[in-house]
Amino acid sequence: MRLAQIGGHTVGDGRLAVIAGPCVIESESHVLRMADALRGLFERLEVPFVFKASFDKANRSSVDSYRGPGQELGLAILARVREDCGVPVITDIHTPDQAAPVAEAVDALQIPAFLCRQTDLLVAAGRTGLPVNIKKGQMVQPQAMAEAARKVEAGGESSVLLCERGTTFGYGNLVVDMRGLAIMRDLGYPVVFDATHSVQLPGAAGTASGGDRRFAPALARAAVAVGVDAVFMEVHDDPDAALCDGPNMLPLGEVEPLIRELLRIHDARGRSG
Repeated sequence: MRLAQIGGHTVGDGRLAVIAGPCVIESESHVLRMADALRGLFERLEVPFVFKASFDKANRSSVDSYRGPGQELGLAILARVREDCGVPVITDIHTPDQAAPVAEAVDALQIPAFLCRQTDLLVAAGRTGLPVNIKKGQMVQPQAMAEAARKVEAGGESSVLLCERGTTFGYGNLVVDMRGLAIMRDLGYPVVFDATHSVQLPGAAGTASGGDRRFAPALARAAVAVGVDAVFMEVHDDPDAALCDGPNMLPLGEVEPLIRELLRIHDARGRSG
């Protein structure tokens, strides 16, 4: 099993790591507040934590949807999260030219699911030397993620994580095939399960995606039982007022009890071998 070093954390070493944060940067004060709250929570639980927020959501349903503050301001805010909150940061990139400048402000790069086959983007991410979390496309079979990983590796010395976020099931719905988690882990890379995007309902709200956050904890529990290396969850202190992905984001107050439950499942799985 290859390992991925994100900041001071090792993903794939047998501990359960968590990637969490709001979907998109709504403001500097909000991001710093969320990062500080999550840092304190995961320090109490002694869980490796990586903060996630997007500076730009380039694949919104509508041209009028909020996308974020943009690259220049967004990266300055994420750099403050690293400095002021002392946590490693991951964010997504959408074009090859973003890879190098974004890499200067964060600890890991993320490839959105719709872009997981984009060769130039993956190679450019690999050239940065940072760990790269590749989200499996909603239309991509898990076995095919080996080729996506090879594209990142062709760019240089970057380590790769593979992330499940649900598979297209008809129109406007996703389903999670838990077999895919085992298949991707057998490819030799750490596997991340995205619990909140997996309950998204793409385009269900007409000009925005819908979702049903009620099912995120159940899917997270199942994924940890299968044996993932990290859980990804988007978190907001007021999801119903969020500017992006509110229906599938978890309320901040529900995160700690869920993580405690996931840790018990993870520990039980370790004891059973």
